Amino acid sequence: MSRNSNLVPEAREGLNKFKMEAAREVGVSLKAGYNGDLTSRENGSVGGQMVKKMVQSYEDGLK
Repeated sequence: MSRNSNLVPEAREGLNKFKMEAAREVGVSLKAGYNGDLTSRENGSVGGQMVKKMVQSYEDGLK
């Protein structure tokens, strides 16, 4: 079962697009579906990039 299985379809789609965008930005070859062949470092860099972008977006909204 997917970790985001409780999301509405629109949110799931948006989150997947966001994840793919973050992966491209850090140079990770993420594909739709299973990515168990990626290292922890690669996966972590994608998650880290996503958090970085979310924090930046929030901070920009405060200005």
